[in-house]
Amino acid sequence: MTILLRFMLAALLALPLAFPRAALAQEYRIQSGDRLTVEVLEDESLNRTLVVLPGGTIDFPYAGSIRVAGQSPAAVGSRISQALAGVLASPPTVFVTATPLIEPAAPVEAAVVNIYIMGEASAPGAKAVPPGTTFLQALSQAGGLTPFAATKRIQLRRASMPGQVITVNYAAIMRGAGMNMDPVLAEGDVIIVPERGLFE
Repeated sequence: MTILLRFMLAALLALPLAFPRAALAQEYRIQSGDRLTVEVLEDESLNRTLVVLPGGTIDFPYAGSIRVAGQSPAAVGSRISQALAGVLASPPTVFVTATPLIEPAAPVEAAVVNIYIMGEASAPGAKAVPPGTTFLQALSQAGGLTPFAATKRIQLRRASMPGQVITVNYAAIMRGAGMNMDPVLAEGDVIIVPERGLFE
């Protein structure tokens, strides 16, 4: 087989791979955070993977800082090839492929929120409640309050605010005067229902 035939056969075999790559390169526009893989066929020491910086640029040997955001991988490859033309013995063939930045997955919302009710509740103890459960709803799940509960000074201790105590006026909420004081509970919250005093 002659050298010309070998060259033509290699070119034909490469066509199915080249067309998808070229089509993809023309469609996609590079963004900050993307990962670019640069292949220089004439000098493998220049092959590397780069992350597009927040300003939309990359740094490449002999080319310096190149702005790539908003450009196609093919256009970036052409710019790198031009920059290397004066460095390598022959015009370089540069392929650039882009891997888009994948957004981090949103945290999965907990199926339950663990809270604790202490003191003068009918059924105190640890409770697993649905997310979004409010103070009043939690007390309802605990069977309400005993006749000895100090309804004007129930405490809510938040795990997110160590050392701080929120006093909730249950009596006012029940009268409709303080519905804005029916907070949504969070993981680790503790409701303390003290015993009422002699003249409460």
